Amino acid sequence: MKAAVLKKFGDPLVWEEVPTPEPGPEEVRLQVMACGTDGTDLKMVQGFGYTPVLPFIIGHEITGVVDAVGSRVTDWQPGARAIAYNFFPCGRCRHCLTHREQICQNMAGVMGARVKHGGYAEYLCLPARQVVAIPAHVSWPDAAVIPDAVITALHGVDRARLQLNETVLIFGAGGVGSSAIQIAKMRGARVAAVDRSADKVRRALEMGADAAWNSCDSDSVQLARDFSQGFGVDCVIDVVGVEQTMAAGIEALRPGGRLVVIGYTPEVYGLNGKRLAQNELEIIGTRAGRFQDLIDSVEVVAGGRFKSIVTDLFPMEEVNRAMDALRAGEILGRAVLLTPAGRKTMEVQ
Repeated sequence: MKAAVLKKFGDPLVWEEVPTPEPGPEEVRLQVMACGTDGTDLKMVQGFGYTPVLPFIIGHEITGVVDAVGSRVTDWQPGARAIAYNFFPCGRCRHCLTHREQICQNMAGVMGARVKHGGYAEYLCLPARQVVAIPAHVSWPDAAVIPDAVITALHGVDRARLQLNETVLIFGAGGVGSSAIQIAKMRGARVAAVDRSADKVRRALEMGADAAWNSCDSDSVQLARDFSQGFGVDCVIDVVGVEQTMAAGIEALRPGGRLVVIGYTPEVYGLNGKRLAQNELEIIGTRAGRFQDLIDSVEVVAGGRFKSIVTDLFPMEEVNRAMDALRAGEILGRAVLLTPAGRKTMEVQ
């Protein structure tokens, strides 16, 4: 099979022939049709965040067709359409037993990020228990972004504990932000979005935001207070995670408000302890999502109300061009790589 291989941090990926994996007794093999690419992949290529042993195949937004099953697998058959759960939890630790497997204490690996090769390839194998079926009417590109962009937004909104008619300010209106806007609206919240791209501001409104503005030429804190009738918003969801957005998010909150942190960078930032303590503010971290969140995310995307966040398609062989576009800020929503088989299937459709 062919795969895009990371051989040296900082270098372009190499599209080359590698061995086709064989499923173990409790595994299935997916013929990959599509795989999303995002900021996490950019960080990995540069050696930040996850730093797998090289050479390594990255890619964690994976969808495809079950191609083969192991000898002990009884609930999957070749031909099934599926997406992959990214985490390889132990199933026994405290976090796994309380359905927080994405922070498992004994994580065996993370798909396309640590130990386990990912979806920038024509085939991959994974445990059958980590595969979720997708309906036929969900396209390969829309299915591909569910295991990362959609699940991350859904879990983040859950962590935010949004209530009906609460106000939420979302920093970042790309793929995860566009998903969070839609899911927060489905929960009955009033949503404002902030981005430094005029095109993404317009797209945020198309995704259903009640208000949106450009952080480059606006006072986000004041506009957030105006949006919330002067009180401050109930919740901020920060998909960007830089010092500027974190500080603005804290200032935009009402007393008792929650800051949910999805995005992160190498930056380390100070916070106003007095404001946090005297206003009983909460800072909530959120990591990807639980396995149940992946099932719920499929239902959200398949339900008919969710608008596609995919704006750009690339042949997987041109992954470096896709990454260059992402790095340059040219991707409005989410970029998806299509394998040769994925492109052929979409042509038939």
